[in-house]
Amino acid sequence: MASANFRRAATVIRDRARANRAEARARRSAATAARRVRTGPRSLATHIIATGAPLDVVSGAADALRTQARKAGVRGRAARIRRTFNGRARRVVTVYRYTAEQVAQIVANYKPRKAEYKVIRAALAAA
Repeated sequence: MASANFRRAATVIRDRARANRAEARARRSAATAARRVRTGPRSLATHIIATGAPLDVVSGAADALRTQARKAGVRGRAARIRRTFNGRARRVVTVYRYTAEQVAQIVANYKPRKAEYKVIRAALAAA
């Protein structure tokens, strides 16, 4: 039978390994997004992920940038994708992809209030 110290140590090692895997996944997704942004037009969410922003704020920041794009009159390149709804129906949806220059133009008008969004704005403006 394993001692309490052994079980505690095993738990610490398992939790550390899980945290390391999660961090590696986040780094890998940010690096992949950054490479894709360099090669051509991408969605606003991909541009935000490429800055290394936490994934829980990406959709809110992308929505805010989409609003600013409409106000600034910046139209991305339209693309058609097949999106899965409710686990089975694949509907054709029009999405818009933006170049890095277009994102810089959108960010110039963007004045966020939340601290997380201000960090994202600064990272997008620097890119």
